[in-house]
Amino acid sequence: MTAARPAPLRVVVAGKGGVGKTTITALVGRQLARAGRRVLLVDADEQMNLARTLGIPASEASAIVPLAHQDDYIEESVGARPGEQGALLRLNPDTTDAVARFGVDGPDGVRLLVMGGLRSAGGGCLCPENSLLRSAVAGVGRDQAEVVLMDTHAGVEHFGRALARGFDHAVVVTDTSTNAAAVAVQTARLARELGIPRIGLVVNRARDTTDRQRVARLVADEGGFAFESVTVLPWDETVLDADPSVDALVGSEGAFATATAALADSWRPTRMELAR
Repeated sequence: MTAARPAPLRVVVAGKGGVGKTTITALVGRQLARAGRRVLLVDADEQMNLARTLGIPASEASAIVPLAHQDDYIEESVGARPGEQGALLRLNPDTTDAVARFGVDGPDGVRLLVMGGLRSAGGGCLCPENSLLRSAVAGVGRDQAEVVLMDTHAGVEHFGRALARGFDHAVVVTDTSTNAAAVAVQTARLARELGIPRIGLVVNRARDTTDRQRVARLVADEGGFAFESVTVLPWDETVLDADPSVDALVGSEGAFATATAALADSWRPTRMELAR
């Protein structure tokens, strides 16, 4: 009898807009791929910047048609086209072929699946699309990836749509600002409500231990949260210089790239206290 293969490690990266989620997702994804892991990156941010940040050329990135815009596939899978009202939706559509049909090859052998979102102002509910996207993320199997990293848009609305249900780990990113820390605590609590077992905090752009202590104080002011791990990513000018892609950071020995290379190790940590 052949032993069942383990499910892929699923990691959702979340937090306030502008804290560096997409850069972290792209760089860690490429670092894992270079280390021999089969990696699938899922762009669940409606801004759809992950392709460029990953290092896919602009002309190729702009040509990607996101899954939420694949009207024929949505109707085939869910039973309704985007914008249709009153149709009965298949709540558990078969989307096991989504990565094979719509995934894009990226640098270092990573695969990218772009989810997409609303196409116009006043577009309304993403009902058929959301049913499809949620199923597509949940259906990624071991034959498609060993590690699934999902980048999300700003804030917490994606938790309301339950796109991250079934994920193993939530990486909650904050910078040293009050608003970012407040969103981080809210995000962590929603991740816990979804049943995500491991929730870690990433403090990005930290200049010194004072910044870490400041974030600890801000988290406490929001009522606190027992994060399983805390990873500090230092302020590094090379990140700005590398924009818009992480190409220059991959393989770098700079402070930021070195810290993100160790980030995956924090996905299986012992509990840490933020104030240490």
